[in-house]
Amino acid sequence: MSQKPAPYFAPKGGLPPQTALMTQRAVFTSAYALIPQGCFSDIVTSFLPGWTGTRLWVIARPMSGFSETFSQYVMEVSPGGGSDAPDAETGAEHWIFFTEGLATLTINGTGYEMEAGSYAYIPPATAWRLHAAGSSPARFHWLRKLYEHAPGTPVPEAIVINERDVPVRWMPDTNEHWGTTRFVEPDDVRHDAHVNIVTFKPGGIIPFEETHVMEHGLYVLQGKAVYKLNQDWVEVEAGDFMWLRAYCPQACYAGGSENFRYLLYKDVNRHAKLRGPGAFGALA
Repeated sequence: MSQKPAPYFAPKGGLPPQTALMTQRAVFTSAYALIPQGCFSDIVTSFLPGWTGTRLWVIARPMSGFSETFSQYVMEVSPGGGSDAPDAETGAEHWIFFTEGLATLTINGTGYEMEAGSYAYIPPATAWRLHAAGSSPARFHWLRKLYEHAPGTPVPEAIVINERDVPVRWMPDTNEHWGTTRFVEPDDVRHDAHVNIVTFKPGGIIPFEETHVMEHGLYVLQGKAVYKLNQDWVEVEAGDFMWLRAYCPQACYAGGSENFRYLLYKDVNRHAKLRGPGAFGALA
């Protein structure tokens, strides 16, 4: 029998009452951003052409001073809603992670039943569609990135799996307090980005300030922690989203009585793009 999936936070929208305090935890800096769960209100939802019965929160998009490599949507698709033509950008690759509800995802004519914990990777230039089923909305994360082809390296195949069927790989010397659910092997250079799930047991930590080339998007699925973002220690909880630019220092102390878990995006396995002298003016 399959293990019962862990709980995943999913926003439900709504609007705070007029009596609510405006003070929140939202932060936007040149090194990182924090979009707390309280920002996921009805008035900041978006809609997409080609999708029916669907609204979404856009929590990352490429723009000056923010995300450079990816976009991330928190999707809510009503029963019977969905799309036969989800994205006109044929060069984009896609990751989908379900937090609530049911849907049928069809990739190249093959249908897959998606539920909480279901994960899919869809390569670029791949025909796919998605329609919600069941009696309640289907809620999931949808991440998009322009795939970076590499000479002599084939495009990876599609992946559909449930995270409960993927073992957590615990970091060495952590007493199984810090680990990652990896859907792709780190050395598989066909992939130019990873979307994984990171788990900390209560009291687990990142014991040093990670400072590296990878851009990150972190959506907290469960629990709470204090997270180091650049020079700031920030309290975060389920439903919060963090963006970290390349080389932004990060560390973590997991707190509370349950596991602290987040969906993690990072760009990997490609050369850093170089700019010629023309980008900065002629050299003297």
